[in-house]
Amino acid sequence: MSPRLYLRSVPDPVPSRPDTELDGAHRSVVVVGGGQAGLSVSRLLAERGIDHLVLEAKTAGHEWADRRWDTFCLVTPNWQCALPGFAYDGPDPDGFMVRDEIVRYLAGFVASFDPPLVEGVRATALRATPEGGYVLRTDRGTVTADQVVVATGPYQVPRTPRMAERLPDSVVQLHSAQYRNPEQLPQGAVLVVGTGQSGCQIAEDLHLAGRTVHLATGTAPRVARFYRGRDCVAWLSDMGTYTKGIAEFADAEAVRHKTNHYVTGRDGGRDIDLRRFALEGMVLHGRLLGVAHGRARFGADLRANLDGADAVAEGIKDSIDAWIESRGIDAPAEERRAPVWAPGPEAEDPAELDLAGISAVVWSTGFGRDDRWIELPVFDGRGHPTHDRGVTSRRGLYFLGLPWQHTWGSGRFAGVAADAEYLLDRIVEVGRAVSDGFEWLAGTPTSTFPEAARRETGPADEDWQTPRTVA
Repeated sequence: MSPRLYLRSVPDPVPSRPDTELDGAHRSVVVVGGGQAGLSVSRLLAERGIDHLVLEAKTAGHEWADRRWDTFCLVTPNWQCALPGFAYDGPDPDGFMVRDEIVRYLAGFVASFDPPLVEGVRATALRATPEGGYVLRTDRGTVTADQVVVATGPYQVPRTPRMAERLPDSVVQLHSAQYRNPEQLPQGAVLVVGTGQSGCQIAEDLHLAGRTVHLATGTAPRVARFYRGRDCVAWLSDMGTYTKGIAEFADAEAVRHKTNHYVTGRDGGRDIDLRRFALEGMVLHGRLLGVAHGRARFGADLRANLDGADAVAEGIKDSIDAWIESRGIDAPAEERRAPVWAPGPEAEDPAELDLAGISAVVWSTGFGRDDRWIELPVFDGRGHPTHDRGVTSRRGLYFLGLPWQHTWGSGRFAGVAADAEYLLDRIVEVGRAVSDGFEWLAGTPTSTFPEAARRETGPADEDWQTPRTVA
């Protein structure tokens, strides 16, 4: 019995219809997740003629369409949107696409290569087979695959702290994934918890709409939008910040779990200055410590949180200054500005807020993963996937689209293409090794047994020539 040929080429793509028969289907590669990561690797697989299937629990790119607020926009310039074979080519490369433009960009990417995408299919279990492949159970039947790419993204399950259960029933609660616009919330003051990118942008959205906003801060850093005549992202890109591999950092795990800098691309891009918001009436608090008896209790760390965020922003400017000087770049000078507001002495003590005056709380407290459907030993003690640039210890199993999978841009439009290309090479290597009927222990078939000698199609080391009497 001849071994199954892995990485089979097919003349036509699998039709991307909702009625595609799944139960009993087999593909060389199954991709779980139809966001930018899953679609990126699908594009590359299609270019190589590798038969595969992309399964998406909802609709392609639904995170952007369904879990972003009305005024949402990118915080990175449009020129950083570079999916495989589909770089941004619109009229505003230095601008920031808003939500609906992002959705159209992804729709255009899908239309550009017609992926073998089946939507509305949820993966329920992933197991290994004795033969070395995988069985993927879904709510529409069972699929088998020689290799699997998990591209379900980092923003799967909204995380809300248990203290939310102790809020008064009169307070409307939303996670940032559910927030759409100020009109969605009842009249009255709003407490936003968290100062990552979502928390700060939602607080600004409410503030600009004239709502009274209380903001519970955290230790998230910030970055200036522009400095010395350019977007800071452009400077940092020139400096190699976004292509530096995580293995180059002294403490890779600390880097992997850091919070992103807050800034906005709204109205052409600007800083998010919480101190200025405070001058304009936003009420800033330290970290939310707990809720009890109708009152919220905050830590005495507001000053430290603001100073820490400013220190990071100023440090980034320092690094840009050093880069400009070292390269002799002609860039306009820019004066550093003093903080426009500082907390009073009362901020040095824990504070409380009577929640009777709060109509709604928006929890901008991040997301967690839910990988319980993956029944394989590829996770660490905290439940995070263990991998090297997306390659797990299980042969033929990969992750794609993780934050800091390899670089800063791994989980974003900027770097997912490079990560997908790296995984494609690994997929091809594994597929070739198994196709040959051997478990190659040292290198790939072509590095261990030269391709020209194996095929006898060109010059090669005579010691590797196969006798013609061998079938």
